[in-house]
Amino acid sequence: MKNIHYFALAALAAAVLSSCGGQKWTSEDKGSHIVITQKNGATLGYSASSGVQIITKNGYAFKDLNKNGKLDVYEDWRKPFEKRAKDLASQISIEQIAGLMLYSAHQAVPTENITDAQMKFLTEDNLRHVLVTSVGSPEIAAKWSNNVQAYVEGIGHGIPANNSSDPRHSAGENVEYYVGANGQISYWPSSLGIAATFDPAVMEQFGEIASKEYRALGIATALSPQIDIATEPRWSRFNGTFGEDPDLSTDMARAYVDGFQTSKGDAEVEGGWGYESVNAMIKHWPGGGAGEGGRDAHYSFGKYAVFPGGRLADHMQPFTEGAFKLNGKTGMATAVMPYYTISTGQDTKNGENVGNAYSSYLINDVLRGEYGFEGVVCTDWGVTKDNRAVNSFGTTSWGVEHLTVAERHYKLIKAGVDMFGGNNDKGPVLEAYQMGIEEMGEEWMRARMEQTAVRLLLNIFRPGLFENPYLDVEETKAIVGNPDYMKAGYEAQLRSIVMLKNKGGVLPLNKEIKVYVPKIYIAPRMAFRGNAGAGAMVAPQMTEGRWELPLPAEQLSKYFTLVDNAKDADVAIVFADAPANGTGYDANDARNGGNGYMPISLQYRPYTAEFAREVSLAGGDPLENFTNRSYKGKSVTTSNESQLDMILKTREEMGDKPVILQLDVNRPMVMNEFESAVDAILVGFNVQKQAVMEVISGAFEPQGLMPMQMPADMRTVEEQLEDVTRDMRCHVDSEGNTYDFAFGMNWSGVINDARTAKYK
Repeated sequence: MKNIHYFALAALAAAVLSSCGGQKWTSEDKGSHIVITQKNGATLGYSASSGVQIITKNGYAFKDLNKNGKLDVYEDWRKPFEKRAKDLASQISIEQIAGLMLYSAHQAVPTENITDAQMKFLTEDNLRHVLVTSVGSPEIAAKWSNNVQAYVEGIGHGIPANNSSDPRHSAGENVEYYVGANGQISYWPSSLGIAATFDPAVMEQFGEIASKEYRALGIATALSPQIDIATEPRWSRFNGTFGEDPDLSTDMARAYVDGFQTSKGDAEVEGGWGYESVNAMIKHWPGGGAGEGGRDAHYSFGKYAVFPGGRLADHMQPFTEGAFKLNGKTGMATAVMPYYTISTGQDTKNGENVGNAYSSYLINDVLRGEYGFEGVVCTDWGVTKDNRAVNSFGTTSWGVEHLTVAERHYKLIKAGVDMFGGNNDKGPVLEAYQMGIEEMGEEWMRARMEQTAVRLLLNIFRPGLFENPYLDVEETKAIVGNPDYMKAGYEAQLRSIVMLKNKGGVLPLNKEIKVYVPKIYIAPRMAFRGNAGAGAMVAPQMTEGRWELPLPAEQLSKYFTLVDNAKDADVAIVFADAPANGTGYDANDARNGGNGYMPISLQYRPYTAEFAREVSLAGGDPLENFTNRSYKGKSVTTSNESQLDMILKTREEMGDKPVILQLDVNRPMVMNEFESAVDAILVGFNVQKQAVMEVISGAFEPQGLMPMQMPADMRTVEEQLEDVTRDMRCHVDSEGNTYDFAFGMNWSGVINDARTAKYK
């Protein structure tokens, strides 16, 4: 290592001799990389092991990334991003462009070492966009990122890696917050929870903090926000949205992207972009929240989105009026991800019913043409893969199952797509390129590929990765999960909690009170994504069932006197999860002669779909010999019905003494099974239980509002239209309050303030 550093410093000295004018920079060896600081110039970072040398011009330093001994336009940090991107796109080969168009399968980072599989796709496939999942620690993430950047810096034109992440800030339920606490990352409510604050400023604050933490982890692209309008209450991804209202979602989308993308002060390089910026990949165009029957399009049984109310425009509004019309200087989100769904009957030009990414109408004509989006379009993960079963997870070539993998890539390119999510292999992209030459000619196809390359490279230039992609590990440890960020996240959790009921003003409770908290059964459930490691996308994993207190006894005892039975208690506090429902499909039903399609229930007790459609609005699959996906008359049970039993049993045991219910909610739910049996109801959206206790104890007055409706019963769920917002009959409680959108209570009663006036 010493010899390498000596060589690098000697090269620096030689480069200085070629400078015109006095030297305006100094260098510092950080061990893993060298940092060059310049007076009125860009800070540069490079690895001595990469072979990159420094060119000086007019006293300033520049990295010779392609090692040709001269200063290329793309290496000149004084030039505009777009000019640099176009220069580099014109230099690189089709093989390199094909690599840029790949987005890796999910990569876990348990250690700082690059795996053999990662080295392969970085070198042989020229891949530069890596999706990072779990990391061992912030320190490990920073060291791994530095190793990746040093590795790719030595290859070809020295194009940095643009690492990315799905959302990773959701609060841990039993993690205790205390003033001055540090964490692995700051903890916030779910997107639905931040939406429950009805305050876009909270969302923008989250974006500003999360982007700084992302950059400290080596992440420069967020595969978020999820700005689908969640008009279908049964959808399993409801919790990742900002709710069901287009106006609230539009404002939240704008605030989120502004917070993530904007760099200010010394961190800004050009047009609001800089070293604290994270590209926002908004999803899912043109809206994935209208799946028929609430089924999700990760599976063939959920491939169809339907629009019986004709409200596609509502679903596009958070994109077109929010994320594409920012308040900040970056202007609009830089990337868009279409959803897996077939937006049934929405292609008014070509009449195609294909997955959204394959739709030239939705991408070329509407997204790019009508709304002027010039950024990156990236498919969701696995859309080019062959599907082999109706209930297979993550193989989602909907509407183009008859095409080969290479033909699917070519169709996507023609439709206006730039990236292929979950594809580590450049082979199909190169095959698609040859198809394009045969159909359109080499000149046209090369120009199309360069167009994509410019879009992709811009999103690497904008965060300053070409200048300095390296991290100071000590700075990473100081930034990620620091006390100020932890405090901000915890305060957002408090603000997101919604009080739906407070009969007789039972809340807040005084500290001297004796409280009984029943243990809860955590039923086995399907975790949405397992740890994929270096491999492909994996199916959800089943967890094990267990009984436990919802919060450690020592934490509960800080607020009240904890007793272990209802007889000795003054008040009971019951913690429960929303009904855990199925996916809307049962392979056993299909094997036994049925069509496989089942209801998705939002209630605890067994449910029979008496009021479902006789004939589905959409259907058809190469693996099925029918088109009617109706589940009318079929029955389902939830896996956590025991939680309702716990609520009702606690009511019985407590007699006339108050029962407080806290619900952890991830989508709308039917409340008529238990609401009248409890005295107060608090709703949390992936918040720490400690935050709920702060409200119950009176340390914080509730102020959250519902970002969705709570249905009166399952009949209204069946009769609502999948694409229409706020069209259910809502639950009316024993106190006469209606659990509608924007409803919430504080100690004084029902909240009516500027937020409700604006959005209600």
